[in-house]
Amino acid sequence: MRPGRGNARLSVFLSSAGWFALALIPLSPLAQQAVTPDATTPQATPTPTATPAATDPQGDKPIVPDDQFDKALPPLSDDINAPLEPMPTELPAVQATQGTSAAAPATAADSETLTPPETEDPQLAQPLVPLGSFDTTPLQQVANTVDEKSTEIAYDTDLKGLDPIGLEGEFESLSALRDGHGKAANAAMLRARAREDENLAVRLMKAKGYYDGTAISTIDQVPRTPGRLRATVSATPGSLYTLGSVKVDAKPTVPAGLIDQALPLKVGDPIDAAAIEGGEANVALRLPQQGYPFVKVGQRDVLLDDMTHRGDYTLPVDIGPRSSFGGFRSTTALAAADTVADATKVGADKSAKKRRKHRDRNRKPVFSEDHIKLLARFKPGQLYDNRKVDDLRQALVATGLFSTVSVEPVETNQPGPDGMEQVDLLVRQRAGPWRSIAATGGYSTGEGIKLEGSYTDRNLFPPEGALILNATAGTQEQGAGVTFRRSNAGKRDRTFSAGLTGDHSNYDAFDAVTGTLFAKWSYDSTPIWQKTFTYSYGVELTGTNESVYDFNALDRERKTYFIAALPMQAEWDTSDDLLNPTRGYRLKLNLSPETSVRGAVRPYVRTMVEATAYYPVTKSLVIAGRARAGSILGIARDDLAPSRRYYGGGGGSVRGYGYQRLGPFDPNGDPVGGRSLNEFALEARYRFGYYGIVPFIDAGNSYGSSVPKFNDLRFGAGIGGRLYTNFGPIRVDVATPLNRRKGDGKIALYISIGQAF
Repeated sequence: MRPGRGNARLSVFLSSAGWFALALIPLSPLAQQAVTPDATTPQATPTPTATPAATDPQGDKPIVPDDQFDKALPPLSDDINAPLEPMPTELPAVQATQGTSAAAPATAADSETLTPPETEDPQLAQPLVPLGSFDTTPLQQVANTVDEKSTEIAYDTDLKGLDPIGLEGEFESLSALRDGHGKAANAAMLRARAREDENLAVRLMKAKGYYDGTAISTIDQVPRTPGRLRATVSATPGSLYTLGSVKVDAKPTVPAGLIDQALPLKVGDPIDAAAIEGGEANVALRLPQQGYPFVKVGQRDVLLDDMTHRGDYTLPVDIGPRSSFGGFRSTTALAAADTVADATKVGADKSAKKRRKHRDRNRKPVFSEDHIKLLARFKPGQLYDNRKVDDLRQALVATGLFSTVSVEPVETNQPGPDGMEQVDLLVRQRAGPWRSIAATGGYSTGEGIKLEGSYTDRNLFPPEGALILNATAGTQEQGAGVTFRRSNAGKRDRTFSAGLTGDHSNYDAFDAVTGTLFAKWSYDSTPIWQKTFTYSYGVELTGTNESVYDFNALDRERKTYFIAALPMQAEWDTSDDLLNPTRGYRLKLNLSPETSVRGAVRPYVRTMVEATAYYPVTKSLVIAGRARAGSILGIARDDLAPSRRYYGGGGGSVRGYGYQRLGPFDPNGDPVGGRSLNEFALEARYRFGYYGIVPFIDAGNSYGSSVPKFNDLRFGAGIGGRLYTNFGPIRVDVATPLNRRKGDGKIALYISIGQAF
């Protein structure tokens, strides 16, 4: 037998030594006879035995010489993992030198090349893909799969496994499936949302300490509801990991244990991401309040053990030097546009001059270091406290003179008297617009239309010296005034103001032309800086010419009064908002010793006490109440200027009655005012979004006596609407008098800004 195609294919599995062993096996005589070149056809009768030389010319020689056999072998690779090599398409050269088998007579075809094998797939010759690269995620299939290009899919969402660990609510608020409101454009979108919720569930579980948690989503047909699918997210939390140790890598603090007190983590606590991050933030917050302004919280390290389900927590903290307050530094924080030179030519270009003036102003600090020191609630040498730094920044913002302002500690490397390092505060300032124009307007039955406008330059006389021009225009009142105001005058939060006003008022009660010169010192609240206790005191000099009913002459006449007053006010305020309070209370006392000069000097005292309270029944409903009482002591009513008397009725008093129309009347039916007053009001303020509804009831009256009475109260009731804006609520109230008198209207309308009280 000679090497043929079959043995050539086996060559890829055998070594060279195996081939040599096969080639050296001697052929039996019968086999030699079968392959002799002289043999033609088998004999019918037995043939006598012949010697090897007579029957086979080659004798015992190998069929294929060793050197030819070695050349015919294909090259073998040393790499046992190499891919199989293709079979040769031609006969080996050794075949051309050998005769054909006696059993198969040689033909012309035997000397030609073999038929080429069928073409194999090229991918079969490529190396196998490593197992690690296969995606082992289980395939998720939709039962009764909807076409990817279908227009819309309706689906339900089901969550399993997160409720026992308290994460269902958080998952629902962040779920992509829930956010889709049960509708998806196609099946691909639905599967994408489900996969996103899988990742969400895993993230939430890990954030709570379930680091072995897994989640899987499935989508199937809702039974007995054709065309509707159900997306189910199934979560398996696994074991809860807890803190095995808590270590803080930091230098000791003074006093000792500040970091441990600020970091509320202990062994056995769940490894909750929110709790850990909150504790680290607390360290960064509390240490600057205890004298460490430059503390740096490093990157935490948590080493998890999946056998014990515990984690070792390590937090590096650089506490920095313990410090005390030093001095102040002031600089400007210029915008990029301010640092570029104005390329416009100098000349008649007014806009260019204006830009240069604005730029030059911004290059100068708004406040000097001395004025900043005036605003600070601490002194040099005191232990550094970041809360006091924030307080200083708030005070700077409350001035309204900055577009941006920041306060930050700066190291000086200079020890203070107590050995602590002194820290300067760098105040970066950028001036904002100092000038503003404001306008308000309103309407009410009895007062008519009233418009008020003002122009303010808040820093015309630095620092914080403002000039205010105001004007009033209305159907029944007109006036103008000029005021100088110095904020933080010599002391933080103290304001000095002085001015001159002129006013003309024409009401049923009186027609007055009044001029007032005043000066006042006050400690006030602002929308940014609301204070619990405020006060004011000052002096007023008033001259007024008014029409008044003379009960002796039984007719109206004009009289001139000169009044000197020392008005004082104190208020205690625990409410949560100046313009729209929802909780707390306010208590206000007004006291004004005055002297009226009209022929004779008549001293007297005007007093007023007012209390308001706000109680939130729910987040949407607030009950608000007010009580007010006033008294004028030491003078007869007819000796008082009509504008200094007490009147009831109107939008800020008892709604439903005309402005100033509660109290005594003259024979002509016009109010003459009184020496005392009492008022009560109750509102239910219900808010929904930017709107609100307010039913209310008011009561009160004014009296000729110096002490208010309670036996002649007038009641008014109504309902109001509110539009809540960023500058306060806009109020529209409609009211009617409940015990209406002759001459009182049936309906009264009030429109203004702000709550009634």
